Amino acid sequence: MRPISIGNDGFYEIRKNNAFYVDKTAFIKEWWEELDKVTLITRPRRFGKTLNMQMLGCFFSERYAGKGEELFDGLDIWKEEKYRQLQGTYPVIFLSFANVKKDTYASAREGIISVIDDLFKNFKRSWKNDSDEQKKEYSFMSLTKESSDTQIANSLHELSSYLEFRYDKKCLIFLDEYDTPLQEAYVRGYWDEMSYLIRDLFNSTFKTNPSMERGVMTGITRVSKESIFSGLNNLNVITTTSRQYETAFGFTEKETFDALEEYGLSDMKSDVREWYDGFTFGDTPDVYNPWSIVNFLKKRELQPYWANSSNNGLINRQLRLADASIKSQMETLMNGGSIKTKLDEEIIFSQLDRNPKAIWSLFLAGGYLKVVKREFDGSWFDYTLTLTDKEVRLMFEQMINGWFSESVNSNNEFIHAMINGDVDGMNVYINMIASISFSSFDVGNRPSESTTPERFYHGFVLGLLVSERNRYLIRSNRESGYGRYDICMYPQKKALPGIIIEFKVQNENAGEETLSDIADIALQQIEAKDCASDLKSEGVENILKYGFAFAGKKVLIKKK
Repeated sequence: MRPISIGNDGFYEIRKNNAFYVDKTAFIKEWWEELDKVTLITRPRRFGKTLNMQMLGCFFSERYAGKGEELFDGLDIWKEEKYRQLQGTYPVIFLSFANVKKDTYASAREGIISVIDDLFKNFKRSWKNDSDEQKKEYSFMSLTKESSDTQIANSLHELSSYLEFRYDKKCLIFLDEYDTPLQEAYVRGYWDEMSYLIRDLFNSTFKTNPSMERGVMTGITRVSKESIFSGLNNLNVITTTSRQYETAFGFTEKETFDALEEYGLSDMKSDVREWYDGFTFGDTPDVYNPWSIVNFLKKRELQPYWANSSNNGLINRQLRLADASIKSQMETLMNGGSIKTKLDEEIIFSQLDRNPKAIWSLFLAGGYLKVVKREFDGSWFDYTLTLTDKEVRLMFEQMINGWFSESVNSNNEFIHAMINGDVDGMNVYINMIASISFSSFDVGNRPSESTTPERFYHGFVLGLLVSERNRYLIRSNRESGYGRYDICMYPQKKALPGIIIEFKVQNENAGEETLSDIADIALQQIEAKDCASDLKSEGVENILKYGFAFAGKKVLIKKK
């Protein structure tokens, strides 16, 4: 069996050491024959973007001239004489912004400078035997933190021009993880400065660059054309719903099952499918995430490898601050259901806080959701979406539980009291949890006229109950007025009670008096709507009914 090199996305090292590799070299031919000037490909993290970009570099770059047999023998691309002649014949600029993850704009700017200057140094090292006269020709190849924004923006353009002069051939430009600095800028609060710098750099490199033959960019998100690619009309954008390059990133089911057979794990096919299958690219379903598959092949344990390979900071932030309707839809998804929504795959970061549905575009690009159906209504696309696979669902459960990590003991005691009908205990523990959690859950740190208490109360209750999904089927429906939510918990074991929760939020302008009055109204509504009928029809005899009343950080629960 070939050795498995975890975390190695260097094509040269993998092939040189005959390590495990799924042949994706057909992508080289497919891309080359499309003739697109600049191609932007978005795929979730750890889906082989960097490895494929390294593969392109090793195939086309003059640095690897004469090494085609060593690197590509036995792979699809090497079966065609035309492409054997093409290998190692172009000057190539390869760079990655994957590590430009900084807290401030100044440090992120320095990070970009460092990436480009390291690129310069690598070229200079390869030309170490040049004469002094030749070295003067590329003395411009240097950037420092004192370099101006204009110098940064023009740096790759000037390098391209020199490479065309030196090799008498236009260059290929491969930029990996182009959007990492942009995502960090949005999360850290320096979006405007970074977007200006990146836009000028991209325009100079990919738009007004006569020395570039072709270019490829990869990333997770499709950042809006208006904010980054203004005027870049030579860009072909490939997203997860595009039909081009459907199988170039990620493992198909055949590739996955062939790997399981190679490592003597064929009997695990059904388990691997449950855990790691579910991605859909274009019209190709059953795409497996390669990070989890490679880790499983080596460690032979079913774990959420891909979901736990990042802190998921951006999606955590957006879900935590999402409004109540979004959290309700997340409940549907986590219970195995689907949602239908209109969305634009182009991510406009400035809209993430203003447009609630923009979160689904982010989740789809990140690989947390998959498209079950896409329909055009004459003006816009309707998407039917579900969670991708089991490890994604587990990731969201862990994320929501993490919101309440400081109060985990009180949370467990609250659940215990609720199941046992101990309303006094419930009141003690929920107010302990609320005092810790509401300050971080409340989105009032950026208040707006549209901000309402329901924005975080629903997420609060969802977090409390998520740990009970193995024992209860949890259903909730939003009610109109006062931001009410009905929750019905269907027990999966006969010994457990059925639970109905109605909660109301105090509306001071409506003349409501005390929390006790509000909790009483909530209980009355449970009776008026005959909420227990569904539970009774399921054969549940022991039914607990709770009225929750919220006012700021105060909570009162009554039982009937």
